[in-house]
Amino acid sequence: MMTVEDWAEIRRLNRVEGMAIKAIVRRLGVSRNSVRRALARDAPPKYVRAAKGSLVDEVEPVIRGLLVTCPTMPATVIAQRIGWTHSLTVLKDRVRALRPYYLPPDPASRTSYEPGHRLQCDLWFPPVDVPLGAGQVGSPPVLVMVAGYSRMMFATMLPSRQAADLIAGHWRLLLEMDAVARELVWDNESAVGSWRAGKPKLTEDFEAFRGVLGVGVHQCRPRDPEAKGLVERANGYLETSFLPGRTFTGPDDFNAQLADWLPVANARQHRALGCRPADRWTADRESMLTLPPVAPALGWRTRVRLPRDHYVRLGSNDYSVDPVAVGRFVEVVADLERVTVRLGTKTVAEHARCWARWQTITDPAHKTAALAMSTAAAHRPPAPPTDEVEQRDLAAYDAAFGLTDVA
Repeated sequence: MMTVEDWAEIRRLNRVEGMAIKAIVRRLGVSRNSVRRALARDAPPKYVRAAKGSLVDEVEPVIRGLLVTCPTMPATVIAQRIGWTHSLTVLKDRVRALRPYYLPPDPASRTSYEPGHRLQCDLWFPPVDVPLGAGQVGSPPVLVMVAGYSRMMFATMLPSRQAADLIAGHWRLLLEMDAVARELVWDNESAVGSWRAGKPKLTEDFEAFRGVLGVGVHQCRPRDPEAKGLVERANGYLETSFLPGRTFTGPDDFNAQLADWLPVANARQHRALGCRPADRWTADRESMLTLPPVAPALGWRTRVRLPRDHYVRLGSNDYSVDPVAVGRFVEVVADLERVTVRLGTKTVAEHARCWARWQTITDPAHKTAALAMSTAAAHRPPAPPTDEVEQRDLAAYDAAFGLTDVA
């Protein structure tokens, strides 16, 4: 077969030097027919192997018939139906090539974003062990938000995926943005909402939160990750570019390292944008809505009567309270960092939020006060009776009913 070099040289000799076919034959030592073919060919020669028959060719009509009735039939089931005894790989390759001809078309449209229009949100569970305290490690959720127009990423690790922590995480990131998009995009996260009877339904907590913000929430259909592809790709980028080579001493250290890394990530050249996300952020934020003047109700809030053991439970952890509030109603308020217990306007407990599970957090001052009160109660003399009850002679009743003995 003629090489590309011979083909190119024959054409050069003929067109540039004007050599005839016979002269080219003498110069290069090739046949006349080879020279004629080279001059007649506008594209370089390419070796094409002759197609060989395949074992699947004989059963292809049967495969096509099965795909007509069920386009999604797995190749393994097709192999059983046709009694295939050869390599399953060649059969799968043929089924993979034939299946698109029988499936209905399912194109994906490209979504364009206007400045300030959408924020895509998701929870990312980093595949790394983060120390949580009390000898426990875990992988708490990371709330990730990506602005549609600028592709700016914002993220923070949360103690849990429950509504109170999720909404508090939203507010923390929105304060960092100093604005909020007109619509938040979420999948069917249980604390956000779900699809019921073919319709999206937000939870009561998230409905109240978006009402305070005055924005909309777009709930993606189940099993439709393409609807929020921006944040899904951001999750993958965090996993491949932020995590490698890093170790963490706790959630606070994770968030501190993440906060240092995000400005670098947002200043990288974005292939789809042709610029850096930070270059678009000003236009994106200026088109967003301003945050409400009053912050929404955030975190955990509950009102309980303090039991004798003077502890309140938040999540799975117990936090001590000043025993002066035993038997009275107290308000428990917790955000992402602190747990506070109030008796009216008085603060009777304040603890750092514990990320570990099933822990008892005790303030030494509360323990000392409880022991002092218990000791004082044990040595306190019984109170004297306040009312004296008259002890009447029973003979008076006998006389009243005429039951006295007659002498």
